[in-house]
Amino acid sequence: MGEQKIDVNALTASFPLIEKLQMQQYVFWINEQLNKEKPTISSISMEMIREAEQKLQRFSSYIKEAFPITKFSNGLIESELKEIPYMKKLIEGRRGFAIPGTLMLKCDHALPIAGSIKARGGIYEVLSYAEKLALEAGLISKSDDYAKFATDDMRAFFNQYKIAVGSTGNLGLSIGMISARLGFQVTVHMSVEAKQWKKDLLRKNGVEVIEHKTDYTEAVRQGRISAEKDNTCHFVDDENSVDLFLGYAVAGLRLQEQLKQAKVKVDADHPLFVYLPCGVGGGPGGVAYSLKQIYGKNVHIFFGEPMQSPCMLLGMMTGLHDEISVGDIGLTNQTEADGLAVGRPSRFVGTVMESVISGCYTVDDSFLFRSLKGMFETENIFMEPSAHAGVYGPIELMMQGVTYLEKHNLQQKLDSATHIIWSTGGDLVPEELRQQYLQTEI
Repeated sequence: MGEQKIDVNALTASFPLIEKLQMQQYVFWINEQLNKEKPTISSISMEMIREAEQKLQRFSSYIKEAFPITKFSNGLIESELKEIPYMKKLIEGRRGFAIPGTLMLKCDHALPIAGSIKARGGIYEVLSYAEKLALEAGLISKSDDYAKFATDDMRAFFNQYKIAVGSTGNLGLSIGMISARLGFQVTVHMSVEAKQWKKDLLRKNGVEVIEHKTDYTEAVRQGRISAEKDNTCHFVDDENSVDLFLGYAVAGLRLQEQLKQAKVKVDADHPLFVYLPCGVGGGPGGVAYSLKQIYGKNVHIFFGEPMQSPCMLLGMMTGLHDEISVGDIGLTNQTEADGLAVGRPSRFVGTVMESVISGCYTVDDSFLFRSLKGMFETENIFMEPSAHAGVYGPIELMMQGVTYLEKHNLQQKLDSATHIIWSTGGDLVPEELRQQYLQTEI
């Protein structure tokens, strides 16, 4: 993977947008493979996603017991969907043009336990592994009350096993918090981009954190190598895990229900636009896959990435996926959006997204901080910088998406459209760091 020398000049001749990426300009890439065939994966079906939701329901009594903060949601790890009219007005005032339709926020920055979109996928994978071990050992049956997982005997049983993961931060928090609470020995391999407070919080909760002076891809590789040497260790593979993907995909079913409750129509005359920050691709990929299965051509999904780390855009545009990194075209992969600081995308996710997402766009760090401050001042919502890559989506669509809107006959339907910005992290950010972010000018 990634060993062969990339001929950047030849690539640029075929994909002129590479030059704009190199110049760190705003890039809006339209996916020409969209809707070429109904997106299906041999290993993933909507039935599997529904089964994942049922598994999370089985575990709700345990989650409620282990994490009292979830009692109000009856052990459900979910976030609200809300309209953000004041932020919409601020954006329109600053930009000098309207964003037709309704602007909403999917508040995954407030997901309980891990405070980010990674809570669903990470916690689901660990719970799946725990259930498998407990069933095999005859400690539980699927008809039992899963609150039993909170007992000392269960913790002692899981303490015989290990879990490892490589992360830039939020997935590590998700895996670490649930694994340690269940009783597993857990190790998180953190890349150089990871914020100190995330490492501190994990250690405080009994998680071993190994710090690497390398980027995300290398941290994952090191984690994978160490786990392979130990047959009692389960490695959570952020790049290739089907269980992670299924956990993320459950969000699509939940959003469908929330839209129904909010009486928001999604059909040919009421298009749905969804904007997701993207790192290696697992979280946004799972969400996008299930939404596309549910809404088909009536949903339009875009991934937002930092200008120095547009790995999914680069991998999908060239068709090289994980065989090309942002470093190959001279970018640094350095961004304040730590959760998105990924140089090489997931091939598994990128190939699935070929017929699913409408496109990708880039955003610079200065916008992330302006948006962070604006969201806090107008809506009293704090989201970490990475989450604001989603906020730039509707702006970029209005500025550079005319070709896309015309091609899909959407321009006359925008007044009845719904735009959903998918927030990804923020609730666990310490107050001192929040203040620093709110005062940052770049």
